[in-house]
Amino acid sequence: MEVLPTSSKRARGRPARPEHEMRDAAIAAAMSLLLQNGYAGLTMEAVAKQAGLAKKTLYRYAANREDLLGLVLRHWTDSFAPLLAQDVAEPADVRPALVTILRSIAAQVLTAEAVGLFRLLGSEFPGRSELLAVYQRNGMNRSLSMFTEWMERHAAAGLLRVDDAPQVCSLLLAMVIGEPLRQMSLGLLPPVPEWNPAPRIDAALRLALGQSLVV
Repeated sequence: MEVLPTSSKRARGRPARPEHEMRDAAIAAAMSLLLQNGYAGLTMEAVAKQAGLAKKTLYRYAANREDLLGLVLRHWTDSFAPLLAQDVAEPADVRPALVTILRSIAAQVLTAEAVGLFRLLGSEFPGRSELLAVYQRNGMNRSLSMFTEWMERHAAAGLLRVDDAPQVCSLLLAMVIGEPLRQMSLGLLPPVPEWNPAPRIDAALRLALGQSLVV
């Protein structure tokens, strides 16, 4: 009887699941369970089961539920991190770059899932303080930090002038993200993509650049 080589046997078996696919499945399962069952329902066992992963595989990405939430939030901020790592070469390119950056941030943090998480944080539940700390560290603070670094790099290169980069970036994010997120959480605005952030981004930049209010 012919004995098949080990490589042939493996080729006929179930193909290995790609690493990025397993990580994405863990992120999607964590977000789904959090919104459906609250923070108490975000357990390693439940996430592994819904994602179709072995628990030991899930532990490669997160050690506990705080890490799971951090994984979700960093997944959102990772999506626009490359834009904030890019520099423009001319002053005329700064405004278009700001539009692109703010649109990219809005596309991630003003979705139905992001609004659901924000709404959850507005309620009282066991573990809220821990969840809020993870949210601030991996979401809001990281976004502001990357945006501020971008602004400061371009100021240092002489492409723009800014008196207080952290404050300016914080105010821009408050106008473009913070207020719409509040209205969405109250049901006054639909989330992205149904709501188009472009007009608000344009208005915020006109104000910041001294075009819509001059004394």
